[in-house]
Amino acid sequence: MILWDLPAPFIYTTLFLLGAVIGSFLNVCVYRFPRHESVRKAWRSLLSPPSSCPYCRRRILLRDNVPILGWLLLRGRCRFCRHRFSFRYPLIELANGLLFVGVYWAMVPVGFTSSIAESAVYTPIGPWGATPLWSPVTQSLWLHLQYAYFMVLVEALLVASLIDLDLRIIPDSVTYPAIAVGLLGSLTGRFWLVPVWYQSPAMMNAVWFAFGGSSPPPAWWSAAVPEWTASMPSLHGLAVSVAGFFVGRWLVLLVRNAGQWVLRREAMGMGDVILMQMIGSFLGWQATVVVFFLAPVCAIAIVAGRLGYDNLDALVHRRPRIRRDREIPYGPFLSVAALWVLVMWQSMHAATSAFFGWGPFVPVMGALLAASFVGVLWLVQGAKWLLGIPLYEPAWTEEWTSADQLAFFANKDYRAGTGPLAPPEWPGAPSGQGLAHQRHWRGQ
Repeated sequence: MILWDLPAPFIYTTLFLLGAVIGSFLNVCVYRFPRHESVRKAWRSLLSPPSSCPYCRRRILLRDNVPILGWLLLRGRCRFCRHRFSFRYPLIELANGLLFVGVYWAMVPVGFTSSIAESAVYTPIGPWGATPLWSPVTQSLWLHLQYAYFMVLVEALLVASLIDLDLRIIPDSVTYPAIAVGLLGSLTGRFWLVPVWYQSPAMMNAVWFAFGGSSPPPAWWSAAVPEWTASMPSLHGLAVSVAGFFVGRWLVLLVRNAGQWVLRREAMGMGDVILMQMIGSFLGWQATVVVFFLAPVCAIAIVAGRLGYDNLDALVHRRPRIRRDREIPYGPFLSVAALWVLVMWQSMHAATSAFFGWGPFVPVMGALLAASFVGVLWLVQGAKWLLGIPLYEPAWTEEWTSADQLAFFANKDYRAGTGPLAPPEWPGAPSGQGLAHQRHWRGQ
């Protein structure tokens, strides 16, 4: 399925290098996006100023910006001031190169005898099964375009996860442009995983006769896929994306609002809501539901492993266990679940098609699950009340401490040339006072 019969090692090497280069760009996005609330200003900040050392403010030379190798050749230090650069920069470049190769390996079958059915995104009711008469060249071309389309999602998930880990926020400058790509790309009508609506004819016929139907059911009742999905591919692709957008939004809003109502605390942030909207706009609503239920599995596994490591480390070194925050960024777990679903969609669709095959009864079952979720939260609160555990966390009271007072006066001192209240001044003034070098090293 590889275009132009190129050898697989050449394709994988090229993709790894491309991913590493884009990973270097993602490092800039992770650093600059959170500094701007406006989406437009955040993207404009990627163009100017050029990358520079955060310590000496000298521009990083072009040869030092080579992904991975630039960091290794400089041994992780600035060429001019010899301050250390974080190891995370080459690690992200390496990870992104591996992501480019791994997603391609899962989505695009290699070899002259391979078929489209070996792709991770293939399903019998998907766009490839719906158009079996396409030539192999046409299939390969559209499959590569679909790979590029989903890589936009993967890159946005990586940037959002890194920022969420650092600052516990997911900027709109990451999610909104990706949502636009997801919606516009869906107009091709070829990038969806499964139809916006499908059902099992056997199940629907059984329900029809179980509720007293004597004559055969109408065609629309027992059809596996609506007929209009084939006659209007662009509209159908957009419907898949829009349905995923809204289902992803309301799934997370349910958890957020239920947590605030029952537990009187924020269960999930609005950044997670918009992140799930982004995932839904690419994957469709069925895969988004699977992501929603897989994310807690990823979270439990990672958090349990971290707690186990902390306990073991405290036991071995005979020291108190490290106390970590109860709140954890949830965006990375949603991202891992989304990537998991994307590269394993063929097997996951086979495991979940029986549930989604219930057609019009799926929303009913979803409403019952939502009511059950709220009921479980109330049961947890009841158990805490019986055990004498406080139901709600104590309210935070604002307090002005001595440290706040000292910080206030330090920032208020305009003569220091620092702080938010420092007025702009002519550069010759500090030079005449002999403070020019001091201001330069402070980053003024």
